[in-house]
Amino acid sequence: MSARMNDRIALPPAGGAHLVVLRNLWVHKGGSPWTMALFSVFEPILYLLAIGVGIGGLVGEVPGVEVPYAAFVAPALLATAVMNSALEETTQTAYAKFAFDRFYHSLAVTPITVSGLVLGEIAWGMLRGLITGLGFLAVVTALGLVTSPWVLLAVPAGLLIAFTFGAAGFLTAGYVRGWSDFQYMQLVMLPMFLFATTFYPVTVYPEPVAAVVRALPLYHAIELVRGPALGQVGPGLLGNAGYLAAVGLVCFLLARRRWRRLLTA
Repeated sequence: MSARMNDRIALPPAGGAHLVVLRNLWVHKGGSPWTMALFSVFEPILYLLAIGVGIGGLVGEVPGVEVPYAAFVAPALLATAVMNSALEETTQTAYAKFAFDRFYHSLAVTPITVSGLVLGEIAWGMLRGLITGLGFLAVVTALGLVTSPWVLLAVPAGLLIAFTFGAAGFLTAGYVRGWSDFQYMQLVMLPMFLFATTFYPVTVYPEPVAAVVRALPLYHAIELVRGPALGQVGPGLLGNAGYLAAVGLVCFLLARRRWRRLLTA
């Protein structure tokens, strides 16, 4: 059944997106959300201990920011942990559902629309990102790396980050031809993780390079979490949020068009 025919069935405005999320929750009902968070935060915790605490013992306070190095790195690792959780659900997991489980093909004969499918999978990625963010926030709080109550803004910030990268991930999954294609994605994600101010401020770069770094989505994600975490709340955060929202919306619209072509061809 085509997406046009599906749109005729009476459904909420989101096109049945909530049903896709409920289905994913049902599939994962054997494990608790905090078990999922534990696996998601294991890698960033290792980075935090090895670099934030280990190398931080040599660095001391970050010049120009005047906070311990571990406290500077922790918000960035929180942002990247949320990003990675959302991407995991909307890239490799989504590709497996499409190419092997043919789950998305089965939805094509239900009242759920293509818009509902795309929204549902992105929302599921956002939920995974939220769980990961809360888990990592609990760890950094226990380690005494929270320096401001404004850090609570990391929760809505994490949802926005998960939306942006979840939408970008689901768009990417629509073009994947095989598992080897995910290596190309790593060619983008790994340099962005290393150079988007995860471990040092953008001021270390010469201005032409800094301008390129400021165009990276992860840079804005890190700024959106790091600012409140360090008690630096200002209008600049609205710019970071607006950038991420715009990127996420464009990726969502493109993903919807791509998946409509894939499922109605």
